[in-house]
Amino acid sequence: MSVRVVLVDDHDLFRAGVRAQLGERIEIVGEAASVQTAVPLIKELDPHVVLLDVHLGDGTGDAVIAQISPERPGVRFLALSVSDTPEDVIGVIRAGAHGYVTKAISGPDLTDAVTRVAEGDAVFSPRLAGFVLDAFRTGEATASDAELDQLTAREREVLQLIARGYRYKEIAGRLHLSPRTVESHVSAVLRKLQLSSRHELTRWAAERRLI
Repeated sequence: MSVRVVLVDDHDLFRAGVRAQLGERIEIVGEAASVQTAVPLIKELDPHVVLLDVHLGDGTGDAVIAQISPERPGVRFLALSVSDTPEDVIGVIRAGAHGYVTKAISGPDLTDAVTRVAEGDAVFSPRLAGFVLDAFRTGEATASDAELDQLTAREREVLQLIARGYRYKEIAGRLHLSPRTVESHVSAVLRKLQLSSRHELTRWAAERRLI
């Protein structure tokens, strides 16, 4: 099944370049150049992923997320921006984006990032991940001890690797497990911590300095 994407960027040439570079797994179902046009379009098309520039002519990517998320909680946002400043990265992630990559990314890597976000991963360009982790390190882990105590040692290992962005197959290789066993551990962790996605799990782990 292809990943349905709405592309939001205020530069026509850049949107054309993204369309040309994305792989066959990605279907661009709509495009918008502003907050005003993006919001109704996303609500109408209900895509899997929105590729979203952080700075638009009439506002910011945060504004798009804020207007969409309450009505379309299943839509995932991947920020795609020329900016790599901590303020932009942290701002759009706090608004609810599931990842942030810069426009220097290659076509194959962007295709992979969109696919991973659609599957529930949190995806960041390598040097940007530190900004996000630092931003959510707001307290010591003592408050979460009761929750952590619910997890087995193996579940904690899987939790940390998932939060660092590893895929099931990569985790399976590192821990000498089958991908299906890794998936079972992830499901158990999400259930015990009352989380609904890998994106939430990554935030939960970063807030508790577990990464």
